Amino acid sequence: MNISMKRDRWREIRATLEKEIMDGILEPGAKLPTEPELVQIHQAGRHSIRRAIAELAKTGHLSIEQGRGTFVQSRPKLEYTIGQRTRLRRNMASQGVDVSGAMLGVERLEASAHVASQLKIDIGADVVATRRLTMADDVPISFGTIYHDASRFSSYAERREALGSVSQVYASYGIQDYVRASTQMFARAATDQEARQLRQHSDMPVIVISAVDAEMDGTPLAFSEVIWSAARVRFSIDTTGDPET
Repeated sequence: MNISMKRDRWREIRATLEKEIMDGILEPGAKLPTEPELVQIHQAGRHSIRRAIAELAKTGHLSIEQGRGTFVQSRPKLEYTIGQRTRLRRNMASQGVDVSGAMLGVERLEASAHVASQLKIDIGADVVATRRLTMADDVPISFGTIYHDASRFSSYAERREALGSVSQVYASYGIQDYVRASTQMFARAATDQEARQLRQHSDMPVIVISAVDAEMDGTPLAFSEVIWSAARVRFSIDTTGDPET
């Protein structure tokens, strides 16, 4: 085997695995053999195996979960639409996905200049910072922090745990409706800690979304900074302005 063929060995392995997935030989949810086993099966080096697996994960054919292994994706990437009324459960429910979450922590902090500017409060004012992990069919898809003005929402975290959804929490404060005031997003490489939290390979990117939700009169309700798995969720922007979106 010449040098150029060795360099392209990962492409051959990727094509073989992709065909086995498309032909149903590797069924949705199936766990791939370990890396040493794949080395033996394909008679290739570890680098070629890792490259092939990483490329298939990027295209959504495989899901690499740190500490568990590599699995054939049981479903295509989840679609998340960001619009005037962005609601996590509404987005996922239409795709037959069971959404669950876990509290990672809550603390009372002094607002930084950035957080204060987003919430339109004084720098150093008390905010409640709630950190949560979101799962789709028991697979991590995002985690992050949502900040609230403590003078208005001192018991936000407790109510979030008790009531189960952000909309219900706001309703308990007498706020019946709210909209997405702003959204910013960008993709970057995941840190080791982020990859572990999302149970994804460290080579897989993440999407960072910063957003402000506001009352109908424009008063900020919350500022959030959330890390999403780019391997598991695809975002689209709704520009129709439909108030029921």
